[in-house]
Amino acid sequence: MTTAAHPMIVNALGQLDNPNTPAARAAATQLNPASGQLAVDARAIAEARASGLTAVNITLGYTMGDLPPYEHTLDEIAVWDGILDAYPADLLKVRTAADILRAHRERRIGVIYGFQNAVAVGEDPALVESRVAGFAEAGVRVVQLTYNQANRLGDGSMATANRGLTPFGRQVVEALNDHHLMVDLSHSGENTCLDAARHSRQPVSINHTGCRALADLPRNKTDEELRLVADRGGFVGIYFMPFLNPTGHATAADVVDHIVHAVDVCGEDHVGIGTDGSVTAVDDLDAYRTSLAEHVAARRAAGVGAAGERADTYPFVVDLRGVDQFRDLIRLLEKRGYRSDRIEKILGRNFLDYADRVWAS
Repeated sequence: MTTAAHPMIVNALGQLDNPNTPAARAAATQLNPASGQLAVDARAIAEARASGLTAVNITLGYTMGDLPPYEHTLDEIAVWDGILDAYPADLLKVRTAADILRAHRERRIGVIYGFQNAVAVGEDPALVESRVAGFAEAGVRVVQLTYNQANRLGDGSMATANRGLTPFGRQVVEALNDHHLMVDLSHSGENTCLDAARHSRQPVSINHTGCRALADLPRNKTDEELRLVADRGGFVGIYFMPFLNPTGHATAADVVDHIVHAVDVCGEDHVGIGTDGSVTAVDDLDAYRTSLAEHVAARRAAGVGAAGERADTYPFVVDLRGVDQFRDLIRLLEKRGYRSDRIEKILGRNFLDYADRVWAS
C-alpha cells in the first residue's frame, strides 16, 4: 500500500539524467540528442530516488531531425536496455502496472519506454502491424502520435491546418490498441486529439500538457479535449513547463492552478503529473541560458518549436525543481485544501490505474 511517508510518484513524462555534465551540456544545444549522450549517472539516479520517484516515462527513439526514424529508434531501445542493465539495483523496466507496484515496493525506479513521435512505424501501411508488435515486444509502452509538427498520422499542435487523424493515423491507433500500448496525444493538434480519443478502442492519454483555459497556447489542451479523454477513461498529466503562464515564466503556483482546473474538468481520478523534466536540477542557470538560446533558435529554424518558447523561458519551473519538487507540490496541494487521498491519486495512483486499464492483456 502507498503510505503518506512514501507515496507512489509516477511521472507520466520526464527525464532521468544529470544535465550538468559536459556531455549533457553539449547535448542540450542539439535538436535531438541521442540517449547515449544523456548522463544517466549515479547523481541522477540517487537524486531521483531521494525525490521519492517511483516510475517515469522517458522519451527514446526518433522525435525530429535527419536520422532514419526506425533504425534510430531501435538503437535507442538498445541504449536504454544497456542503461537498465548497468543499474539493476536501482532501475526496473516497466512492462505492466504490476512492475510499477514492484518498483514502489522495492524502492527502485521504474522506467517506462515511450515515444514522442510515431513516425518510426514508417509510411507503409503493410508494415504498421509488425513494427508496432516489435516495439511492444521490446518494451515500449507509450506512443505519442505526433510531435509539434504534422506527420502522416495527423497534425501536431503547431501545424496550422489543424487536420484530424488521417486514415493512416487511424490504422496506427488500431495497431496500438491491439498491442495494448498507450496512445499519447500530448503534442497533437486539437482535431487530431479529438479524433484519436474518439477512434481509439482503449482509453488514451495526454501525458504532459496544460490547460488552455488558463493559458491560451497551442501546447495546452482545451476543456473539450481534456473532458473527452477523461470521459473515455483516460489520463491527463500536467507539466512543469513555461506554457502554464502566458508570460512564459511559469511558477509552482501555476502548476497547482492547472492541476486544480484539470481536476475540475476531468475529475480527480484522471489527472496526474508529467513534468517533462528531470529531478536533477541545472546547477548553473547563467551558463544554461546561453545553451538555451541556441537550442530555442535551432528548434525555431527547424520548424519544431512551440508558441511560447523563447530564449528567456526555461523549460522547467524554477521554484518547483530538484530533489524536493514532489514534496513541494504535495505541500502546495495541501494548502489548496486537497486531502491526502486525492493527492496520492494525482502523484501516481491515477497513472497506475490508467496503465492497468491499457496494458492489461
